[in-house]
Amino acid sequence: MTTLSHALKEWAVICRALAEGRQAVLLRKGGIAEGGGAFEVEQRRFWLYPTYVHQQTTGLLEEAYPLLERVEAERPPANVVRLSHFAEVAGIFQLHDIVGVLKMDGLHLLSRETVQDRFFYRDPGLFVLAVRVYRAAEVVELPETPAYAGCRSWVDLGRDLSTEGAAPVLEDREFYNVLHELERRLEPTAWV
Repeated sequence: MTTLSHALKEWAVICRALAEGRQAVLLRKGGIAEGGGAFEVEQRRFWLYPTYVHQQTTGLLEEAYPLLERVEAERPPANVVRLSHFAEVAGIFQLHDIVGVLKMDGLHLLSRETVQDRFFYRDPGLFVLAVRVYRAAEVVELPETPAYAGCRSWVDLGRDLSTEGAAPVLEDREFYNVLHELERRLEPTAWV
């Protein structure tokens, strides 16, 4: 049986965009609670942990506003984490100049201002993760414990959750088209 016990915290609206195949990339910068504030790809397979902290309309492209409204309307009860999708990292890019970051337009739903803010936060730079997202066969709800709290990227769920019966959100061809476009825009020199 295949299981996962780690999750990556991300805005709920971005998790939903990934779950619907509207994007297949994550733009990451370290959280305050992370060592030196630097993001590291600690896991290559992980649950998508939807968060609502810091999520705001101004952080998104206008086309994402209806998605944000739906996510907020379907928000789980307080102190409950709802896990329905997981991701596998297919590519890691580390961007050190803003030009590379701006080439990402159209591949995600974050506003340009949000992306620039993330890029320039502390030390300039940003990780771009190409991720293949899978819909779990069953939605899992967990109590949100103090161990999950804080401004950090990675969470150890403290238990193994089954990924058996999961289905990819994007078909192979669609996903490889996204990967190809990402590589074309960023060129191989950005690979980590």
